[in-house]
Amino acid sequence: MAGFGKGHHLQLIDGSGYVFRSFFMAERSLPARNRYRSDGVPVGAIHFFCNMLFKTVQDRGRDDPTTHSAVVFDHSSKTFRNDIYPEYKANRPPPPPDLVPQFPLTREATRAFNFACIELENFEADDIIATLATRARRAGGEVTIVSSDKDLMQLVGDGVEMFEPMKNVRIAREGVREKFGVDPEKVIDVQALAGDSTDNVPGAPGIGIKTAAQLIGEFGDLDTLLARAGEIPQPKRRQTLIEHADKIRMSRELVSLSHEAPVDLDLESLAIREPVTDDLFDFLLNQEFRTIVKRVAEHYSVPVPEFRNLDSSEMAGASGDEDSSDGAESSIQRPFNADAYECVNTMEALESWIEKVRARGYVAVDTETDGLDEMRARLVGISLAVEPGEACYIPLGHVATTEPSLENPDIRQPDQLGIQAVLVRLKPLLEDPSILKIGQNMKYDFKIFARHGVRVSPVEDTLLMSYAMHSGLHRFSMDVLSQEYLDHRPIAIKELIGTGKSAITFDQAPIDEAVRYAGEDADITLRLWKTLSPMLHRRQGTTVYQTMERPLIPVLADMEMAGIRVDRDQLAGLSGEFARRVDELGGKIHDLAGEEFNIASPKQLGLVLFEKLDLPGGRKLKTGGYATGARILEELVVEGHELPSLVLDWRQMAKLKSTYTDSLQDRIHPETGRVHTSYVISGANTGRLASTDPNLQNIPVRTEEGRRIREAFIADDGNVLLSLDYSQIELRILAHIAGIDALKAAFANGMDIHAMTASQIFNVPLEDMDALTRRRAKAINFGVIYGISSFGLARDLKISRSEAKEFIDTYFERFPGIRNYMEQTKAKARENGCVTTLFGRRIHTPGINDKGPSRGFAERGAINAPIQGTAADIIRRAMIRIPDAIRGMPARMLIQVHDELLFEVREDAVEDVAEAARAVMESADRPAARISPPLVVDSGWAGNWALAH
Repeated sequence: MAGFGKGHHLQLIDGSGYVFRSFFMAERSLPARNRYRSDGVPVGAIHFFCNMLFKTVQDRGRDDPTTHSAVVFDHSSKTFRNDIYPEYKANRPPPPPDLVPQFPLTREATRAFNFACIELENFEADDIIATLATRARRAGGEVTIVSSDKDLMQLVGDGVEMFEPMKNVRIAREGVREKFGVDPEKVIDVQALAGDSTDNVPGAPGIGIKTAAQLIGEFGDLDTLLARAGEIPQPKRRQTLIEHADKIRMSRELVSLSHEAPVDLDLESLAIREPVTDDLFDFLLNQEFRTIVKRVAEHYSVPVPEFRNLDSSEMAGASGDEDSSDGAESSIQRPFNADAYECVNTMEALESWIEKVRARGYVAVDTETDGLDEMRARLVGISLAVEPGEACYIPLGHVATTEPSLENPDIRQPDQLGIQAVLVRLKPLLEDPSILKIGQNMKYDFKIFARHGVRVSPVEDTLLMSYAMHSGLHRFSMDVLSQEYLDHRPIAIKELIGTGKSAITFDQAPIDEAVRYAGEDADITLRLWKTLSPMLHRRQGTTVYQTMERPLIPVLADMEMAGIRVDRDQLAGLSGEFARRVDELGGKIHDLAGEEFNIASPKQLGLVLFEKLDLPGGRKLKTGGYATGARILEELVVEGHELPSLVLDWRQMAKLKSTYTDSLQDRIHPETGRVHTSYVISGANTGRLASTDPNLQNIPVRTEEGRRIREAFIADDGNVLLSLDYSQIELRILAHIAGIDALKAAFANGMDIHAMTASQIFNVPLEDMDALTRRRAKAINFGVIYGISSFGLARDLKISRSEAKEFIDTYFERFPGIRNYMEQTKAKARENGCVTTLFGRRIHTPGINDKGPSRGFAERGAINAPIQGTAADIIRRAMIRIPDAIRGMPARMLIQVHDELLFEVREDAVEDVAEAARAVMESADRPAARISPPLVVDSGWAGNWALAH
């Protein structure tokens, strides 16, 4: 320990602890306008954190003996303790949404004040503090731990004390005895007995701190106590210690701080350094901390730097008034120049860009690949941007378009770095929790990197930012967003790779052209982030984005990469069977038509239906042919015509064959042997996810054919598929939103909700309920949620429109609150142009004030959106929390189908996983909302999906 020893004093600041305390202090004491920057980024916690750091700097040279100092942070929520006990800290709620984007800023603040900033993967901040304190004590120095964390009290003594700056209290041995009733050396034993509900340390049930201290005081230490537990006179206490001895010993492992964390630095490197005022001012000005800037300038006797001018949009954010223009910062408007982007093809250039990124604390990242399937695409290059107009492209896998020959055996284009060499250098950067990684459709890039062993975090996604604010108004591709917000038309991919049969893949593109295209992608992404970030808060999109969109990226990526196993032989057998069924139905259709024709041809089908057979309802299109969509055919079915019914069956069977039994065989990944769907987070205006390539959400669940397809989805040997499905969640939400007491009571009493509805509207006693009457009530219950018309209900139930209208009218008479909800929701949509879910998701309703048929469609969408959107929000919230709830268990989440989650679980653990996941799902509405009647989740498991459901 050269350079550190007697006479030196090390100060270790618990950074993570003070970030949380700072956040809650800001929430209590700062007005909302001061908790956010003008661009909408929350900075309330950073405000108090910076004040704490600055006070620490100010105290130097007074009576403060500090010679060395460091701020220590938790690296992530998972540490070596989760290997000991997977449920460790499992009860902790996720951090508040406004705190999450402030985590990287804490590291920036620490470096700006020129403190050493330390964190270590797989270890908590407490372990790093324990290790450094131990080293300092061995070297002959003294230590002050700046924290209020009781877990650190086990370190107090022999030159180590704690200081609580919020209360200005120093804690020595006497303070530890006051808190725990024992000396610091016995704190671990007391904590092991008492456990800790906050960290989910089990301890001994029923034994608290006071009793634990008494027992340790009597028996001397934990091992002696457990060895002599049979001597304890109190029967219940004696039995508890005997039965839970193993858990108590495990708890001791959990609460014991590691004194040997692999911190790769010497104590001398922690010598205090005064801040570099220019760097400190840059950081504080960026956060818009005017008061602290003035105090720092006064402390160092330097001029107060000029505050940067705010343009109209920033002034709007600072004042709390929303400017309709949502203008961007002047730097964002800097002209695009694709020729200015840098090609990085040397390690020196790469290191230079890594330094630029670390200096900024954020970077826009984009990957280029040779295909769109994230599970098969090969990484071709990576682009980075740190400021508008300042971007680079790192080519990695571009190949020559000519065949290799003896003269030119290398098929790679020249001047490229190796993929592994580049990823080794970028991995620490891309995984650094203090550096924000920004992407457009970040889930794609996340998976590409994950396949190369890089877990990108933390991330921002400009696509999801816009979706959180503008759902229902426009699409969210880069081209659309760039033109919408930057007034810039990006370079089209077809300019680079061509179109049609002559198109090449990106790896065949010349590197100089790829630099222009890829560099622009990263540049646009960064400018979009700088443009959209200020809007989030003003457009009330922050909570939705931070709690339900951004955290979903790694969850869905992991599900997609896990995939699901399918039985190829079973699918092949079904394909053959469905082909025969298609032929049989085709024969019947041709017999009824009196001629053979192409059933798949709308034009030929229209001529048969409306000219040869002269069926009613023929409507010609602009092309001259007749409309033959499903709705037209269903109308004919209601009127009793057989041939349209057979055509619908034929279409369904042909679709099942082509879309599932044939296509799924081609989608089996050659390396994993599993099918990997991809989820679109912005797939629906209401927040529902969409499944693509292949779509696993549209497999019919109520038909025999659909169930047989699901039988082909199977678990690996020794595992089962576990299905957890919300029970009638949308009806529960309707009962809550519309305040329908009868429905609430029925749910609360566990009644058959459809039978109860049938009893209400058809005046049939429950004991006399028949299946047909219940089915009609069920159709009305679900139909009303979607604004069903009398015609639609008539079509579904195969009854007359007048009878359907009578059913609906009676329904509203029995449940007037539903009608009131529908009318009020339409009125709000007409007034505001949008509706909201219980969790604040804004769903825009364009066309709500139009005249004509489009208005009715918009009104039905407005009625359904708060219900379906709230259900979508709830399962999103559950999916985000479940990975922590089942961490360490032999299980993984595979598929989401609207209200259902499907897991693959080791057979002997299925009940535990089901219980843990169900608990999360049934509480996913809280604390932001509390649905009444409460949420209920049904579960089942089996070797295949059909039997599990």
